[in-house]
Order: sequence, then C-alpha cells, then structure tokens
Amino acid sequence: MGFKCGIVGLPNVGKSTLFNALTSSKNAQAANFPFCTIDPNIGIVDVPDIRLDTLHKLSKSEKKINTNITFVDIAGLVKGASKGEGLGNKFLAHIREVDAIVHLVRCFDSANIQHVNKKIDPINDLETIKTEILLSDISILQKKLEKSARKKLLEKEVFLLEEVLKKLNDGINIKDYNQPESYKILKEVGLISIKPYIIVCNVDEAHVKRGNNYTKILRDKYPEEKFVVICADIEDQITELKLEEKEIYMKNIGLEKTGLNKLINTGYDLLNLSTFFTSGPKETRAWTVKKDTLAPRAASVIHTDFEKKFIRVEAVSFNDFEKYGSFEKAKENGKLRLEGKDYPVKDGDVLFFRVNP
Repeated sequence: MGFKCGIVGLPNVGKSTLFNALTSSKNAQAANFPFCTIDPNIGIVDVPDIRLDTLHKLSKSEKKINTNITFVDIAGLVKGASKGEGLGNKFLAHIREVDAIVHLVRCFDSANIQHVNKKIDPINDLETIKTEILLSDISILQKKLEKSARKKLLEKEVFLLEEVLKKLNDGINIKDYNQPESYKILKEVGLISIKPYIIVCNVDEAHVKRGNNYTKILRDKYPEEKFVVICADIEDQITELKLEEKEIYMKNIGLEKTGLNKLINTGYDLLNLSTFFTSGPKETRAWTVKKDTLAPRAASVIHTDFEKKFIRVEAVSFNDFEKYGSFEKAKENGKLRLEGKDYPVKDGDVLFFRVNP
C-alpha cells in the first residue's frame, strides 16, 4: 500500500503548480483565474528511499520497485462550497476519497497573481476550507439521522453519529474517534473532518528556508498541527533539472530536502506508516504498512493469501543487511531472526516470508 493525498486550498494558491512539481508532470493547468482545475488531476509518485537503492545494489536485483504515494489535485474551494458554491460539490466528493489532506495555504505576496478574497490572509483562507468541510459533514450526518435513513442504522451507529454531530455543531475536533470500529463507521459515512491533514505554506523563493510573517502567524495559531514550508515555483524548477543539476541548485539556494521529500516524511509520520523491504536476485521492493503491523498482515500486502498461509518470517534489520551484504551473511553472523505471527514489523526490516503452498 501507498497512501493517497489530496491537495486542497482556495483558488490561486498554487495547487496545480505544486501538483505538477511533485509529480514531475504538466497534467494540471495552472492559471491566474479561479477554477482552472475542474476535474481532479491524479499523479502516482515513487517514494525515494536510499535504503531501497542500497539493497538493490547489494542483492544485484534485476528490478527495483519503490512504494508510492498518489497525489490528487482537487478543484479550488470557496466560501459556500458546502452549499454548492463554486465547484463545491465536486470538491467535497473528491476529497472524501483520500487518506490525508494537504491544506495548501498562500503565504506570499504577488501583484501578478490575484487572490480570490483580494487579500492575503492565510488564517482566514484555512478557516474557510475547514468551515466548509465542517458544514458538509454536518449536512451528511443530518441526512443519515433523518427518520427514514435512521431505520437502516444499528443502535450503536445512531448513538455514534448523534454524538459526532453534536461535537461538530459545537466546533469540537473529532480526531479522537480513532478506535478502529468508530473510525470505520465514520469513514463509511464519508466524513472529511476525521481525515488527518498537513498545513503546507506556499512561500516565495526568498522565504523558503526560514518562512515569513505569514507562516509565523499560522504556526502561532495552530501550534499542534504538522507544517511544511515549500515554494511551489522552486519545486517546479527542480523538476526541469537533471539529477546532478538538482543537487547543485538545491545547494546554492540552501535547501536540504525537496518539497516532495518533506511531504512524504511528514505524511508517513502523520499516517503512522513504516516501510519494510523484500530483496533478492529477481527483485528488491519497498512496501508500506502501518507501524507495528503484525507479520501475517504485512505479508498480505505482498499477496492476500499470504496472511492465512503464513508460517514464519525471516527478518534482518536494514543496518545489518547493509553491513553483511546478504541474508546468508547476516545469518552466519547471528543477525537473522526467525519471527512468528505476533511479530510487529519494524521500519527498515528486510523480510523473507515463509508460507504454506
């Protein structure tokens, strides 16, 4: 599994430019007017991982397969979207399908790029989006709890939805509904407010390293949230360069990581994800699972039958595999472990699953 990330924001904050840069494409139209994106653009991106590159070389594999992340560039949202203003209904339908949300907020001044509200105000912009999502979720819950629809619900589902509706009406965060059963019910209903999100501040080139007054205002207002500061224009320029040129350019402007790497790292942390590897002569591959996923469930991402046919897993940490060069050498040095059904897979594990035929 990878994860699916929706890029949302008001019109003209740089969503399409960022999408094109992250996916190294020109699929999304970027223009100086609202709603130049109508249908969502979708791009699948390999997750760069130096550990995968190392394992590929050590195992002399024929193929190297990265895990991936899917970015969705969703149409710009305006005030009133929950009631169908702008492209509201389409926006809200598309955002329900993603695992995490990138709230892209404009944090730069420009006389050449119009702002839909005529004024740069990142807090107001973000609150507009959050309010429209909140109103949309309230509307969904009210419809689910109408007399005719209520009859199709179990008693515990009615109780949960009524409780959540009250919290939303009171402006209370519902992120604490993270127990699997409750979360599953709310996800099936289509609530957006339960989705984790990252606030991404789009700044100009001069402020990409340290941010600016706009990013400070946002951080002060939302100290508990996850932030990434990027310059969509710089990211767009980086995609046009060859690998060695990218390294020189980033060094010259003082960037250690690309926006893609920042988003991936933050996204994995936000969604509680980790990566394990399989490596051999035919293929070296990265796989994404939730942190501490038990070995049989981790095996199922390779093939669904592997979970029920699971016998055991042979595990070597990436550091030990790199040090000794192979499973065999790691075993000879006492670094290969035999683990059973209760083993929680660790980030960086190199695994070989034993399953019944």
